[in-house]
Amino acid sequence: MGIFKRIKDIVKSNVNDRLDKIEEKNPEKMIKQVVTDMQKAVAQATSALATAMSQERKMEHEYKKNASAAKNWEHKAMQALQAGSEDVARQCLSKKSEAETQANQYKTMFERSQTDTVKLREQVQDLKTKLQDAKNKESMLIARGKAAQARTKMAKELGNGVDAESALGKFDKYEEKIMKAEAEAEAYESLGSADKALDDEIKQISADNNVDDDLAKLRAKMNNQGTDQ
Repeated sequence: MGIFKRIKDIVKSNVNDRLDKIEEKNPEKMIKQVVTDMQKAVAQATSALATAMSQERKMEHEYKKNASAAKNWEHKAMQALQAGSEDVARQCLSKKSEAETQANQYKTMFERSQTDTVKLREQVQDLKTKLQDAKNKESMLIARGKAAQARTKMAKELGNGVDAESALGKFDKYEEKIMKAEAEAEAYESLGSADKALDDEIKQISADNNVDDDLAKLRAKMNNQGTDQ
């Protein structure tokens, strides 16, 4: 039956092929599009089911109508025979045969329509179940998609803005420079202290020399005084 292929094409086209045209970078749009397409598929499949059910009822009606007509022609044939009209009875039986042929054909079509309608109803119900599942998951999936996008964006921003290893390397270099500057300061301070100590020592030596000179002069003066006496 062409209806089943139609539903298969609907599902394939709406749920698969159309999604290829949606940007994968927008999961929210994709999920909403899936639900929208499934809703359209359910609507079209339901319409197809309604058509099949209408066709089934039509076949049933034609089958019952012709079966009833066959019985009526048989009853008329019996009445004609009872009235002694064999020719009329033959005509009624011919009509009965035609009605039975029609009834059998419509019965076959009716039974086939019944089978197809059952299958179609199952497929529509399956589509509705899947649609309901999709709706139930829609909000959750959209929320998860947004959370994933936020995490990805944050990770990219952190990755592009701060390189942990590079930052630590820079700190190490800064520390080396500071340590070098501190060492140089200490060296200069040390040199300055040594120079001061040396200068003080020289001054002390100079002062000691002056005292020695003064002492020598004092001795000479005393000696000269002793000689004069």
